[in-house]
Amino acid sequence: MRTSIATVCLSGTLAEKLRAAADAGYDGVEIFEQDLVVSPHSPEQIRARGEELGLSFDLYQPFRDLDGVGEEQFVDNLRRLEAKFAIMQRLGIEMILICSNVGSATIDDDEVCAEQLRRAGELAAGYGIRLAYEALAWGKYVNTYRHAQRIVDLADHPNVGTCLDSFHILSRGDDPSGIPDITDGKIFFVQLADAPARDMDLLSWSRHHRVFPGEGDFDLVEFLRLLTVAGYDGPVSLEIFNDSFRQANVARTAVDGLRSLRWLEDQVYRELDASDEDAEQAASYPVGLTPLPEATVPDAYSFVELHTGRLGDLTKLLHQLGFVLGGYHRSKEEFQVWVQGEARIVVRDLGPTGSDTVIDSFGVDVVGAGRSAARAVALSAQPIERQRRADEADIHGVYTPDGTGIFFCEAPAQADGVPVWAEEFGLIGEDVAGIAAVTDARSRVTGVDHVGLAQRWHRHDEAALYFTSVLGLRAHTPDAVPSPAGYVHSRVMSAPDGDFSLTLNVAPEGSEQGDFLAASYPEHVTLQVTGIVELARRARRRGLEMLPVPDNYYDDLVARFNLDEDTVAELRECNVLYDRDDHGEYLRFYTGTLGTMFFELVERRGDYAGHGVDNTPVRLAAQYRVMRDAARGIPS
Repeated sequence: MRTSIATVCLSGTLAEKLRAAADAGYDGVEIFEQDLVVSPHSPEQIRARGEELGLSFDLYQPFRDLDGVGEEQFVDNLRRLEAKFAIMQRLGIEMILICSNVGSATIDDDEVCAEQLRRAGELAAGYGIRLAYEALAWGKYVNTYRHAQRIVDLADHPNVGTCLDSFHILSRGDDPSGIPDITDGKIFFVQLADAPARDMDLLSWSRHHRVFPGEGDFDLVEFLRLLTVAGYDGPVSLEIFNDSFRQANVARTAVDGLRSLRWLEDQVYRELDASDEDAEQAASYPVGLTPLPEATVPDAYSFVELHTGRLGDLTKLLHQLGFVLGGYHRSKEEFQVWVQGEARIVVRDLGPTGSDTVIDSFGVDVVGAGRSAARAVALSAQPIERQRRADEADIHGVYTPDGTGIFFCEAPAQADGVPVWAEEFGLIGEDVAGIAAVTDARSRVTGVDHVGLAQRWHRHDEAALYFTSVLGLRAHTPDAVPSPAGYVHSRVMSAPDGDFSLTLNVAPEGSEQGDFLAASYPEHVTLQVTGIVELARRARRRGLEMLPVPDNYYDDLVARFNLDEDTVAELRECNVLYDRDDHGEYLRFYTGTLGTMFFELVERRGDYAGHGVDNTPVRLAAQYRVMRDAARGIPS
């Protein structure tokens, strides 16, 4: 599939946009007129730069308000259009986007519009240029793709075709199923944009809230499938109007966009491959879909790796939670592993720097680890260069967009239940059994439930697409959770048919409440436990400082769930929060924050599968108070 991106999607100068598109791996670009107008480089210089970078220039856009006007106005429009043709020849572009009229149209007559497009096509033919006519969703008279195609068919000129834009079709709730019925060869160009569901006017929605495929709510898999069946053989291009994208790092946005196209291409290929009727025709589809290595959804967390300049504080907390030191790495003495149940916390000692404790990376158990890593790299994930000796495990890792590392660990583990990487710390089956023997099976950590990662507000959609495409997770609808410093948006990413999950938490930037909701918004490791109340009591006896929960919360529990007084008193004593649904119960408590992360301990009873979001405001308010008091010098 030939990939392209409109320069309007990206920040920076035209030269910077071309460089970013080439580096990301696109085949071509659409040149947005304003980007050329404000550029100090001549069309010839821009053309030469594109050729040097290996980019095709696929479309010049937009040309507005051509058709549906009186003769005098149309003659002037042809004058404008011919001037654009001259510029396009200097750029080496052979196609221009013609938008349906939204402003100056005075004639609602398909025959008139078709005749005007035919005359424009005749003019374009003299320059070797084709016209791609697009129905804008807010066009004055022409605002659906079927209407635009009817006019193109009436024009009946070889240089006049249609441009199909997913936003203009799907934002109106239009049915794209008619795409394969479009006259053969008359789909000249395709533009893709996703968008979150919004109840707002179409123009504002389009200009500010488009996102890359897979980051919104449109069914672009079906849209591209229909285009493939229709026999479209041109570029598949991104046209995204988004305020955040125009401010963000140009290289990173370009990579995010290409990842969305590769993911979409893979999804469509697999859907066609699953259909016997489509599969028979698949070899003849000119769009040329290429699948990615198949995604294997993780089974569980193999480990979580923390880096710290306050080793004593971290290891003390792990001991308080019942973890046991499993060993030191055989060649990297600054690494150690702490073990309890199936939970493995790898700790890297950064020395007495006093630097914050942070979540550096995590390992996931997958079947076909090498294949999963290859898929991630094909989706533009940056590989982690891991130094290792010949006798150490070769595990593949990649970076997420926020810099957190993911390592793919082969599942199932070895016969003794110990992952191959753990042998580097001297862990063998007998060691794990010995560690288990010193912990109370009725009240202990059993594994890692999930990891919560903090994201900047303008990169949340990128992160969701990354975990969808790379790990095969499903993005749930975000929850808006109130805190004393603003709303935090929390989104669960989970395996479609399994227990694996992680959460993405996004806080607004520029809060006047200090650093709490800024980039340092705390991340967390959530640990599964049995016997949470007794575990909490034992941890407190060992000196654990738990996040305090106000008495008002427990008074409210009685009203919400009609719990008996003894149960509420027990929860209150241990700062344990409680939730319940039709499937089970969810109990949790929190440690204090270490740098930019904290631990959450949870016990799931029955088939409770959520994340207790109704209790999250209590945690956010408590963390805010602790940080506020620390900033004021008030002792805890």
